[in-house]
Amino acid sequence: MQISERQIIQTSRVASVHRTTGETDVQVSINLDGTGMCTAATGIPFLDHMLHQIASHGLIDLEVKAQGDWEIDDHHTNEDVGITLGQALSKALGDRKGIVRFGNFLAPLDEALVQVALDFSGRPHLSYGLEIPTQRVGTYDTQLVREFFVALVNHSQLTLHIRQLDGINSHHIIEATFKAFARATRIAVEIDSRRAGTIPSSKGVL
Repeated sequence: MQISERQIIQTSRVASVHRTTGETDVQVSINLDGTGMCTAATGIPFLDHMLHQIASHGLIDLEVKAQGDWEIDDHHTNEDVGITLGQALSKALGDRKGIVRFGNFLAPLDEALVQVALDFSGRPHLSYGLEIPTQRVGTYDTQLVREFFVALVNHSQLTLHIRQLDGINSHHIIEATFKAFARATRIAVEIDSRRAGTIPSSKGVL
């Protein structure tokens, strides 16, 4: 059976990254053409919950394991998970041939409404517009949401805009953000059959 270029691209978009520092040890495996399966064990329950949103709504198979200096706080682990996930995402995309490249999604969650627009441009930029009303959701410091996306953006070479249009519940706002990010990513990394494996840029490179 002859295998099309599209099939080759789709079946090879997997990556694993292991990052070790003096503060954390993080392993991430990703399959961009998965079914939404997720194993997340970061030691930060709320972050695990958000990683499940990325996998489920992005139809990405994701495995994340982390050991961190939780006795200090969750900052280093949260950031290094974002870094390692960003590296794995970039590695799985490779030269980014044939992808749609852009994604945009508006996600409601009860009273919360969050829009995410993104571009796998090769140029990292974050425009962050969340106004989360409480300092914590459970034990999770809500300032870490921005730190997670900063790390992910810088290491996946992604342009990301997050806009909160409504919301008063911190959990709902954050979860709507991760769901919108997942769906926008799913749109952007899909293979565009009309591109025939070419770079989605007038410059010919991302």
